[in-house]
Amino acid sequence: MSGAIHKKILSEISIIYGDVSMPKGFEIDRDKLIKDTITQEIQNCEFPYSKEWRKLNTFIIEHIGCDYQISLINKQTWGNTYKSQEVSIPLLNIDTVDLKNSPDYTCLYGVQVDKCNIRIHYDDNRRKGRSWDIPLEDNKFIIFPSTCMYYLTNKQKNSLNFVQTITYEFD
Repeated sequence: MSGAIHKKILSEISIIYGDVSMPKGFEIDRDKLIKDTITQEIQNCEFPYSKEWRKLNTFIIEHIGCDYQISLINKQTWGNTYKSQEVSIPLLNIDTVDLKNSPDYTCLYGVQVDKCNIRIHYDDNRRKGRSWDIPLEDNKFIIFPSTCMYYLTNKQKNSLNFVQTITYEFD
């Protein structure tokens, strides 16, 4: 008498990354996203909605939905500017006291970056304190669970790095 053996995945920590490859004639004007980031920082306001941001967001949502069957809706977005050699503080895009209203995924998009690295921290069951490093480059994105703490390391010498952050929740 033989019994069947089954496996059920209860939890998964996945990172999705790649190019934002838009069709010819529909490329994202990254200079517009840079201007919007500067406007947001100078005026201390929410990131302005624009056609360029919508193209980026639509690309991400549609490709993640088609390729990985993950249905996402926007939670929040903002742009950041990083100086030469700047290391961000540890970042976590959830409110640990209000998980119900926190985002499920964080997306980082390299608007204009040079020598920028992302370190994502995670736990693998009893193997705590793990991390994974991935470079962030121009016109590339990285999506990971918002429960993962992360930080950015910038090693560029003579320029600013511009990174767009978009948080999502499951639809």
